[in-house]
Amino acid sequence: MFSFCWKRRYSVGVKDLDEQHQAIMDGLNQLHEEMLNGHRNDSVAPLVGNLVTLAGTHFATEEKLMESAGFPGLQEHRAKHQQLSQKVKEFLARHDMGDKAAYSQFLYYVREWMTRHKETDDQQYAPWLAQHAAHSCDRQAGLASAAPIRTSERCANGA
Repeated sequence: MFSFCWKRRYSVGVKDLDEQHQAIMDGLNQLHEEMLNGHRNDSVAPLVGNLVTLAGTHFATEEKLMESAGFPGLQEHRAKHQQLSQKVKEFLARHDMGDKAAYSQFLYYVREWMTRHKETDDQQYAPWLAQHAAHSCDRQAGLASAAPIRTSERCANGA
């Protein structure tokens, strides 16, 4: 089963960032569900666009918080975000050129990237933020909010 469910091990200890991660995961689940129901290409374009927007907002929020806490791995982390953004642009360009498989490949690529990124890269900054940023990081001015989280019934039992 594809369902992308939140697990405690994904938490970085910052409410806004965790909620953004969850919103992106939910968006991936929505996209997958639509594609399973036979909706393809242009009919799922708004969902893909929403995911791109959520990720952009999340990356900016995360990087701003790391910068304000003086996280020494910010440039490396930012480069990983930029690499994903470039890969996504390639998927979207392929779709625009008529590649009917581009959205499916986008979905699986981003899902795998997100899993690895949350389990490894994001966990590198979590202890730093806990030690160097205010414990109420989500109250800092300028942090962007994530889209509302839609609870997935499939995730309710396994999350």
